[in-house]
Amino acid sequence: MPYIPEKDRESLDYAIFDITARILAKDGTAGRMNYCISSMINMMIEKKGLSYSNLNEIIGALECIKMELYRRVAAPYEDLKIQENGDVY
Repeated sequence: MPYIPEKDRESLDYAIFDITARILAKDGTAGRMNYCISSMINMMIEKKGLSYSNLNEIIGALECIKMELYRRVAAPYEDLKIQENGDVY
């Protein structure tokens, strides 16, 4: 997960807060978020070049983001819902 030093986060946080507010400002949140992430990836490829190494780095980061979101947010939410509604298994 992106555990970078706090001093390195400061330069990114303003842009992250701004783009998140813009994504949430209108309907179609998933599409708008997908557009932003896809555009960032495209810009990275244009800047760093199209290579297996760069694609592997980007895909690896996306996969780790997905796994960390599930581990930290989705799984605890599912556990809560099991307690509230009963387990299927």
